[in-house]
Amino acid sequence: MALPNSDVVPASLTAPLTGLPRFLILCFVAALVMVPLLATALGGFKELGELRTNPFGLPKVWQWENYRGILASARYWRILGNSLFISAVTVALTLAVAAPAAFAFAHLRFFGQRFLFNYFILGLTFPFATAILPLFIKVRDLGLLDTHWGIILPQVAFSQALSILLMRNAFRQLPAELLDAALVDGCGYMRFFLWITLPLSRPILATVAVITFVVSWNNFLLPLVVINTNAKYPWTLGLMDYQGEFIVAWQLILAFITLTILPAVMMFVLAQRYIVSGLTAGAVKG
Repeated sequence: MALPNSDVVPASLTAPLTGLPRFLILCFVAALVMVPLLATALGGFKELGELRTNPFGLPKVWQWENYRGILASARYWRILGNSLFISAVTVALTLAVAAPAAFAFAHLRFFGQRFLFNYFILGLTFPFATAILPLFIKVRDLGLLDTHWGIILPQVAFSQALSILLMRNAFRQLPAELLDAALVDGCGYMRFFLWITLPLSRPILATVAVITFVVSWNNFLLPLVVINTNAKYPWTLGLMDYQGEFIVAWQLILAFITLTILPAVMMFVLAQRYIVSGLTAGAVKG
């Protein structure tokens, strides 16, 4: 009878050891994300002097007026409405343009398909800031300066590369038998796209929507170049109201940031169950 190998450790003993480092790493990553958010939220409850001497601790006296004053301001809600309009329209147009393009690249075969797809993906290699000067000239020539459309249309254009890449990979994972059966039954490509592909692709659509919304919501450079009227500012430019010539009201800036990032956080929380499955769609072929 063979003797048991003393070098072999039972899996029941190694599993907790392999799980503990993973748990500690996840806790460390979560702390890296949560600590700045908590520090920002708590900083909004402090006075300016206390914020400089105690940036990470709890406030000695909770200054609820910092948040109350911002929420009671009509300007805050106007700025928030501008940002919501810009981001929502950007998401809607991005999905409306990228989804049919991704479907065509996934299921249609035409001359120059690979070249055209690589041309779209080439947009991932160019940072947005490198195109700001020619973009400003084009927006000016189109008469879109100092309008929200001067922000929305460039954002839609620059979001196409990643959106098409993600959705194309997800659409290719749909069983080919579905398309074959639909074509045999007389269902055209457009009806197949609208009634079969889109309902089955909600995870990737939600993923693209969240990514596009967050990028648009946090965009600062393009609104800074395009928008001149104070009433049309998004929230990233609204921060400048708390910056004076000689002093910066950092406690109000932190309170303002805390309130304005909530829509992006809420959208991520509501769509988080789709995001993992959406990002992994197309990662394996099967």
